[in-house]
Amino acid sequence: MSIRPWRDIARRPSRQIMVGNVPVGGDAPVTVQTMTNTPTPDAKATIDQIRRCEEAGADIIRVSCPDEESTAALKEIVRAANVPIVADIHFHYKRALEAADAGAACLRINPGNIGSEARVAEVVRAAKANGCAMRIGVNAGSLEKDLLEKYGEPCPEALVESALDHIKLLEDQDFREYKVAVKASDVFLAVAAYQQLAEAVDCPLHLGITEAGGLRGGTVKSAIGIGSLLWFGIGDTIRVSLSAEPEEEVRVGFEILKAMGIRNRGVRVVSCPSCARQGFDVIRTVEKLEERLSHIRTPMSLSVLGCVVNGPGEARETDIGITGGGQGKHMVYLSGVTDHHVRDDEMIDHIVKLVEAKAAEIEAGTADAVAHAAE
Repeated sequence: MSIRPWRDIARRPSRQIMVGNVPVGGDAPVTVQTMTNTPTPDAKATIDQIRRCEEAGADIIRVSCPDEESTAALKEIVRAANVPIVADIHFHYKRALEAADAGAACLRINPGNIGSEARVAEVVRAAKANGCAMRIGVNAGSLEKDLLEKYGEPCPEALVESALDHIKLLEDQDFREYKVAVKASDVFLAVAAYQQLAEAVDCPLHLGITEAGGLRGGTVKSAIGIGSLLWFGIGDTIRVSLSAEPEEEVRVGFEILKAMGIRNRGVRVVSCPSCARQGFDVIRTVEKLEERLSHIRTPMSLSVLGCVVNGPGEARETDIGITGGGQGKHMVYLSGVTDHHVRDDEMIDHIVKLVEAKAAEIEAGTADAVAHAAE
């Protein structure tokens, strides 16, 4: 047991699969995915967007392949990408065959609209031949007609039954390199479906609240749904579905993982909502710092608090902290200890330099530790 057991999450045991060179499930880190929204045949635009998503931290990126032009461009896209590419397939099973041949690391199929059992079997054969993983993507908005007739509406039991039916199709073909999603735009429906599925299978689970909405509303819904499941120990890879640029999905995904203490990347900012006691403009300061520190990938913490009510206490728990003081003069904390003062007009530049220096120090220490371990 850890020294802070209230933070502990007992992760659901699952078997591990490989999506390209990225492990998913088992004891592998929870991965963050997104999906491109450029026309796939425009390989240059798609690759440029993939690059932005990679810089934001994406581990896996999905690309829609609705037509032959898309799968024709996929080979160039896969070759240019630094992360595994998942080919998103709907309706036309032949696109899955083409995508597998083009080098996709994973094929995402929607059982409700991919077609007959024979077509699914053909997709499995292509996946095996090309070393592809597969994702069964059950969605409340495209359930099979027989299940809708049986249950009357999308419900957890219907989503899970659909997933189990299609898992059986893959298992009957002696294929086990798959992960499963049971997504819905209704948070309650999605969470209940994932909870039921988690008890029924041992494969990795791909989490998401589908059609979650815009950046603000979709972030809230996704944080509630995905965060709840992660807290239950459920989930091996996540995609935050937003009506926003895909790199924003990646950033929100990492924020969810950081808030759960599951995975850290970049600067975790602890900041107050601000009030009349603030010694500087907290809101604008945090906005500027988040923008200027977005390039930092090293996990570290920064507290930005407007006054001395909670400031010193929060600063003791972070790598770098600043607490608002009087007459435009603010206290800077390093490793939880008061260190020096900084004035308003120098504060943001000063904090950025401190964070960059701390990140370099942490990275150097990590490199030294690796070097020593190798000796």
